Amino acid sequence: MDESRHGVFAEEALLGLIGPFWQVVIGAVVLVVLVLSVGRLARRGRSRMTTALLVTAAAIAGFAVIGVLLEG
Repeated sequence: MDESRHGVFAEEALLGLIGPFWQVVIGAVVLVVLVLSVGRLARRGRSRMTTALLVTAAAIAGFAVIGVLLEG
């Protein structure tokens, strides 16, 4: 094998090791932002919290429908 081929394997191995770590970092950041935003909504009162929950439920249902439609 030539040297350029070894470089490609090394890059793929490195990205394979780093990939899961970055997924954990992104997940942690999303979780922190979610907790902070829920706390802020809770301080604003019940009516805003209800509206936020309804909008979130509609978004989840919409993404699920789009996912099912695009999958088939």
